[in-house]
Amino acid sequence: MATRILFLRAVNVGGATLPMAGLRALLTDLGATDVRTYIASGNAVLGVPDDPAAFDRAVEDAVERGYGFRRDVISRTPAEVADALAAHPFEVVDPRFSYVSFLLDAPAAAGLAAAAEVPTGDDQWRVVGRELHLRFADGMGRATLDVGRLHHRLGVVGTARNLRTVDAVLALAAGRE
Repeated sequence: MATRILFLRAVNVGGATLPMAGLRALLTDLGATDVRTYIASGNAVLGVPDDPAAFDRAVEDAVERGYGFRRDVISRTPAEVADALAAHPFEVVDPRFSYVSFLLDAPAAAGLAAAAEVPTGDDQWRVVGRELHLRFADGMGRATLDVGRLHHRLGVVGTARNLRTVDAVLALAAGRE
């Protein structure tokens, strides 16, 4: 089994409640091994059987069946997550203000061009491969940059985690908890 880091988009916000114990049980029922979660925002480290993309889609289906809402699942290997963290192109003044949004796919050139029209103020963004890197001048809560609009313009589903969380799930994957 390959070790994967799963990121579920938009759980435990806006009424979409997914207890992490329930997520661990759901993932185990789907055949995952050594399932560990980090905070209540849909982050998991686990052993995934066979085809990771098929497993991600199975998780989406199981969440919908079990909890009544559908959420996108995006996964990466620990090495891919570490590479994304290392590729962060902005100065990290505060890791809570810098994010990696893991994208389902790399955006097309037309999506990048459309996204370039989204107002940013002092916030910054850049796509590197299948990741959207973000830096908020005053934190995400006071951002000029509308990340939802940016994802929409890019034409690709993604889910963002601040650099603290990215580092923490990497530590969990390395067994450093």
